[in-house]
This record gives sequence, C-alpha cells and structure tokens, in this order.
Amino acid sequence: MALAINKENFETLINGDQPVVIDFWAEWCGPCRMMSPIVDELAGEYEGKVVIGKCDVEQNDDITMKYGVRNIPTIVFLKGGQLVDKQVGACSKDALKAKIEKLL
Repeated sequence: MALAINKENFETLINGDQPVVIDFWAEWCGPCRMMSPIVDELAGEYEGKVVIGKCDVEQNDDITMKYGVRNIPTIVFLKGGQLVDKQVGACSKDALKAKIEKLL
C-alpha cells in the first residue's frame, strides 16, 4: 500500500536515503482511481528500495505547487530530493516500472 504523503512527512521523505515516487491524485479523478491499484502494487514490490506514496492535491496545495502539478494524475520521480522524471496522465504498470528502475 502506498504511503499517504502530506506536509507532515514530505520533507523527511524527500531528504531520506531512498528515491521517492509521488502520485498526485484526487478522489473525484477517474484516471487517478484507475492508477491507484497499480501504484499500491508497485509500493509493495519496491518496499525497502523506493518510497512510493500518494499526495491528495486537494489537501496539499504547497507540495502540488512545488512540482507544478496542473493535471492529475501526475507522478513525480525524485532522487536525492531532486525531480528527475514526471509522468502526466494514466499509464501502464510497465511504463511506471521502467521509470522506477531508472531511479535505482
């Protein structure tokens, strides 16, 4: 299960040792709901190697703005606290996996 990312844990996570993948989503977003089980599966598969979490855009304006998220779902890939890749819109599990593998 993906971690809920919010302003309380955000700084700690991005400054940690592991790469971070953040899925920006909202409850009312159909494509976000479609991506949710894929993100949860990947969180399980990469546990201990990559932090994979979800950030609700409705409740976390500051984090959403930091990465210039205008459309959802948007998934950002961070390494060493820096943005290294971004996926806008729904995509396949394999496409996400390829981007995560590049972080390792």
